[in-house]
Amino acid sequence: MLTSITTLRDIIAEHAHEADTQTAIPGLHFFRSTTPTMPINCIYEPRLCIIVQGRKEIVLGTHVFTYDAEKYLIATVDLPVLGGVTQASPEKPYLSLSLALDPSKIASLLLEMPKPGNFLSNSPGLAVSTLTTDLLHPVSRLADLLNTPQDIPVMGPLIEREILYRLLNGAQGGILRQIATADSYIAQVSQAIAWIRKHYAENFDIDTLSRVAGMSAPSFHRHFRAVTMMSPIQYRTRIRLQEARKLMVADGKDAGEAGYTVGYESPSQFSREYRRMFGTPPARDTARMRQADPLGQSLLAEVS
Repeated sequence: MLTSITTLRDIIAEHAHEADTQTAIPGLHFFRSTTPTMPINCIYEPRLCIIVQGRKEIVLGTHVFTYDAEKYLIATVDLPVLGGVTQASPEKPYLSLSLALDPSKIASLLLEMPKPGNFLSNSPGLAVSTLTTDLLHPVSRLADLLNTPQDIPVMGPLIEREILYRLLNGAQGGILRQIATADSYIAQVSQAIAWIRKHYAENFDIDTLSRVAGMSAPSFHRHFRAVTMMSPIQYRTRIRLQEARKLMVADGKDAGEAGYTVGYESPSQFSREYRRMFGTPPARDTARMRQADPLGQSLLAEVS
């Protein structure tokens, strides 16, 4: 596996020209950092993440996930996380990739695979597993297509299909199958998550979300917490505060306007919950973020 890691590291080092590089291969991003980074709140959409050099720490709710070149991370639903690079240097920069996971492609592949036994129940939507050679090899071949771009349209989908096949047969295959199965609990929770992300500035209750998900209220609440490691209201709060932070840092809105825009009627409640999540009051945090990142690009970029 060492040879494949070295090969993949060399490819990413050659093509990752920015902190976040969207490659010519659809859904494939490369990431680079020469220093440890300040933890950033962001949304992890369904994706496969692999680090080839350095280390990363992801916080979801009260759970901490740490991974490096010996592991891979998979996310199966949209999750608000806190993520930061913990190991990087100019001599050995942090290098990683992420590949978007398309439920329709997984569903198509599942039609040709034997049906498994019972799905896993109450599994989180984020998991870290040991990186194996049978997964690493096709990932390296996919990345290597950047050196022969004329092959990408034909070979890219074929190699991506192999990657999905390896994932489905790997340690996290159970939860990956769930995102492509319409009546699975992860797919149902995902419907509610999509609704929350669209209506986060509105007030709603568990009954509304359970109807969107097609579950009973008790079942929905149990499965939602298992997948996201937080309650639906905590999820909405995180989405609101992340959007408010983006409005203040990237768009220049003041705290009162940002809080009202994302659904807060009480400035004091907004300030209190903002401080609880980010550690400092809105104005002070905004000033700190603007000093570290004047354009607010770190708030807009995906993180892997």
